[in-house]
Amino acid sequence: MLDCECMENEPLFRLSVFLILFVVFAAAETIAPKRLRTCPRKNRWLTNLSITVLNTLMLRTMAIGLPLLAVGAAIDAGKNGLGVFNWLAWPGWVELILCLLILDFAIWLQHLITHKVPILWRLHRVHHADRDMDVTTAVRFHPVEIALSMILKIGLIYLLGASALAVILFEILLNGTALFNHSNLKLPLAVDAVVRRVLVTPDMHRVHHSVFRTEHDSNYGFALSNWDRMLGTYIAQPRDGHEQMSVGLEWQDDRPTKLGWSLVLPFRRR
Repeated sequence: MLDCECMENEPLFRLSVFLILFVVFAAAETIAPKRLRTCPRKNRWLTNLSITVLNTLMLRTMAIGLPLLAVGAAIDAGKNGLGVFNWLAWPGWVELILCLLILDFAIWLQHLITHKVPILWRLHRVHHADRDMDVTTAVRFHPVEIALSMILKIGLIYLLGASALAVILFEILLNGTALFNHSNLKLPLAVDAVVRRVLVTPDMHRVHHSVFRTEHDSNYGFALSNWDRMLGTYIAQPRDGHEQMSVGLEWQDDRPTKLGWSLVLPFRRR
């Protein structure tokens, strides 16, 4: 169990890991880009990172009225013996692996649902409206979607009785792989073929950001690539090729680079 001092330092630790990975992948995609940019990076980055700041403020506000966010919920569940894994006497490493797998599948399922339920798709299309893909796309989510996602995550953590360690590792895995697979990084085909056997690669996830409905309704995974293969939602490559394919939404123009337009998008008619 994590002590109070670890809990106080946990957000700073996760932020540090996130920033390091952000810089690494931002540098890598600059050195070896897969695609030419459609929109100027300055405008996109300002909007996408501003949305990230708003999301952080949203979660901070939630923490006032709902102090047990993801890691706190895990600690509270452990103290009160709540959740499946707190009722079972299984080895810690088994529970850790199962928690990571279940949480990752839950994110996959949540992602699929946001594409199938119209009101959720209105929120999620803020993410898909980005006409380029790079590390900042990984954090471009509407604040309302972030809030709903956190509420669902807290409920699942209580249901599972996931340990705080499992939740922290999962958050790091999710953030790290999201930065990786949204990056505009050109991986050698042989490397991509090996990595995507386990993790979602940039080429694999780029298919999901295609303007074609059949393609953006595929490859829902953020971390592990196996769920799409197992459940029939896997598409290996885009029909137009990675360099020529169109990313984003069919009906859009350059307005997704604007913060106000992006935040209001869920409430606009098509």
